[in-house]
Amino acid sequence: MDIQHDTCVIGAGPAGLAVARALADRGLPYTHVERHTSPGGIWDIDNPGSPMYSSAHFISSKTRSGFAGWPMPDHFPDYPAHRQVLSYLRSFADAYGLTGRIEFGVGVTDVRKNADGTWTVTRADGRSTEHGQVVVCTGSQWHPNIPDLPGNYTGEVRHTMGYRDAAELRGRRVLVVGAGNSGCDIACDAARTADHAVISMRRGYWFIPKHLFGRPVDTLSDGPHLPKWLEQKVFGALLRMFDGDPARLGLPTPDHRLFETHPVINSMLIHHLRHGDITAKPGIAGADGTTVHFTDGTSDDFDLILLATGYRHAVPVAQRYFGDEQHPDLYLSVFSREHRGLCGVGFIETNSGAYRLFDLQAQLIAAYVHDGRRGLATAERFAEMIRDDRPDLTAGLKFVASPRHTGYVDSGAYLKYVTRLAKGMGWPTEGGAPVPAALRYEEAV
Repeated sequence: MDIQHDTCVIGAGPAGLAVARALADRGLPYTHVERHTSPGGIWDIDNPGSPMYSSAHFISSKTRSGFAGWPMPDHFPDYPAHRQVLSYLRSFADAYGLTGRIEFGVGVTDVRKNADGTWTVTRADGRSTEHGQVVVCTGSQWHPNIPDLPGNYTGEVRHTMGYRDAAELRGRRVLVVGAGNSGCDIACDAARTADHAVISMRRGYWFIPKHLFGRPVDTLSDGPHLPKWLEQKVFGALLRMFDGDPARLGLPTPDHRLFETHPVINSMLIHHLRHGDITAKPGIAGADGTTVHFTDGTSDDFDLILLATGYRHAVPVAQRYFGDEQHPDLYLSVFSREHRGLCGVGFIETNSGAYRLFDLQAQLIAAYVHDGRRGLATAERFAEMIRDDRPDLTAGLKFVASPRHTGYVDSGAYLKYVTRLAKGMGWPTEGGAPVPAALRYEEAV
């Protein structure tokens, strides 16, 4: 591994900040560039191209969402709003001395591998720099997946990436296509604001409420550990007890078992369906003018279709090295198998809060770079694992056959495997010394 050059971190959203802290913890030299004017990535609603919208909140609770050593503050609600998440990220960057090391307003146009194994990063102003490693942390929600609508629809169509506020829906007949977490949020905005609101979904989903028994739902895992099959059975029975038969509300019955798709954490869509504020429909069969025909034979008129159809994991600055736009083949969703020195953080698809995983991935990168610069045997051993190791991280779950679930991992299985791997290497699994409480969140919302 090259010891003359530093590591280039591209992006200062949550993933990039985690990587920067891990490198700084070990005293490793790095260059950190960010195309926007401050840290935060997608959580800054004012960043051009951000998919954030006014009603957006975390779908994992504050107790499951913070970085090691820097928990979210007690005065935050169970599920922080987007501006609170942004204030948290910026306070994290300031507390660990990361902000001052970021070069803001610096876009990257190209990442290229050199013959000697180093990497050239070309910036938007044409300047190039060489690095021993590159960690791409540009995020996975900047490049919308826009499917073709069957038929000839003549109304307005746009992806939810461009949606900001419920005021845009007032007085309109709105169809939301897709039932991911943002799609359900925006459908609830439409239920409250639009003249007429419908949500269309091709398959049935399990809708998990944000709270059960008065607690954030993700904290229920604090109890006794259950085998995944038993957890599916017990928790599925609880959901049926609380929500009843989804078909009664016009929702398709799930064609898969609980946890076999990305979880939809939403309490309000069921509420609005029960009150008639919004109607559920199956997939779209076709369109003619402003009339949309659904696969159940019904039809309805809309003047706005919002596509909540997800994002591609595109990495324009280095796509030729990352390969598949939907799910790059990265070891542990981090390390390029073919191109040593190239990593990506922020591209993992899993069923839990992401920040703890970003932290763990950042620690792996920093430890690998540290040992490589010192010529330690652990670095070569890990390089062999990057090339050859393909662990099963599904916890026995059979995820649905959809592009999003290609390479999907179970969070518990991932944490268990990577923690065991790191300990075997003598590497830490957490970074960042805790900061005294008196120094925290002076400007937090």
